[in-house]
Amino acid sequence: MIDLGAIAANLRTIAATARTALMAVVKADGFGHGAVPVARAAVGAGARWLGVTSAAEALALRAAGLDAPVLSWLHRPDEDFTRLIAADVDIAVSSLPQLGAVAGAAAWLGVSAAVQLKADVGLSRNGARSDDWPELVTWARRHEAEGSLQVRGVWSHLTNADVPGCPSIERQVATFREALRIARGAGLDPELVHLANSAAALTAPQTRFDLCRIGLAMYGVEPFGATGPGRFGLRPAMTLRSQVVNLKRVPAGTGVSYGPDHVTSRPTTLALLPLGYADGLSRTAEGRAWVWLAGRRCPIVGRIAMDQCVVDVGDLPVALGDPVVVFGPGAELGSPDPAEPTAAEWARWAGTNPHEILTGIGARVARVHLPGGAATS
Repeated sequence: MIDLGAIAANLRTIAATARTALMAVVKADGFGHGAVPVARAAVGAGARWLGVTSAAEALALRAAGLDAPVLSWLHRPDEDFTRLIAADVDIAVSSLPQLGAVAGAAAWLGVSAAVQLKADVGLSRNGARSDDWPELVTWARRHEAEGSLQVRGVWSHLTNADVPGCPSIERQVATFREALRIARGAGLDPELVHLANSAAALTAPQTRFDLCRIGLAMYGVEPFGATGPGRFGLRPAMTLRSQVVNLKRVPAGTGVSYGPDHVTSRPTTLALLPLGYADGLSRTAEGRAWVWLAGRRCPIVGRIAMDQCVVDVGDLPVALGDPVVVFGPGAELGSPDPAEPTAAEWARWAGTNPHEILTGIGARVARVHLPGGAATS
């Protein structure tokens, strides 16, 4: 279940801290939450922009009737930019060939394309390197003067804003400011300058500029590695639920699942859940992961299979059809009571980040969107 009220509340919380306009990042199907309903909730909560990775994601938002400004930032060399230009989508540009392709598509349509130039300030992924940046902004200004482009923005992405106070943040901000100076020196006058992601929006005021791009934090997971409620009061929006589909009372010495990698040490009851790694339960969490069942945490035992996993419930009074929470909001801040696991805990158990846990929930897991308030069923 997806609590859209939590997403809206998280954005308002972040906005109160960042005090800038916000871009709601809804790439990867809204981090697995459903891009269209999340985008609608985000815009309703005050997000000025929507951010996606691909043309397909941007066009899906437009097809759903969302008319908020959209930035799309990763494109193939053979991308048909006419579709994005016609849909009034801002296109991120990182290289001269890409700039030329966008300008050519705009000229063919007889319109001006909105672009946002990306500088590489240390991530070494997309974005123009410092050596290439002067030529990129010079040509951007020429295309702008010819009428095929409007340079709406200049932006970049930080390498490790999830480590508050890291000295590299200041170095990257300085590199970004220099890129901005060069762009303006070439005659560009971008109305939108942005660098901060979720972590920077919350803890690094020097990175905020005109806009902050909010991804993980919007979905209620603090981007600093915490596994429980943190100091910013964000509410996880996704609750992954299942139910018990089989029960077996077994003696000590019973092997469980493939291998078996797990053998019961006592007489116990095993509960089968119809969720596996095809649904997003990482196999690397085996031997460490827990779920919430019958009012307490119970361990997943044995190998997680493609479609199912086994939970040791001991002597708890569990029945077929009983609800199970794989992960959810967790305990209230300061509560001493145990609660269901969180996505951040699953990330720790799987040796990954919460982004992978959330985006990895498979398509056959139904998404039920709650319009507001906390999930209660």
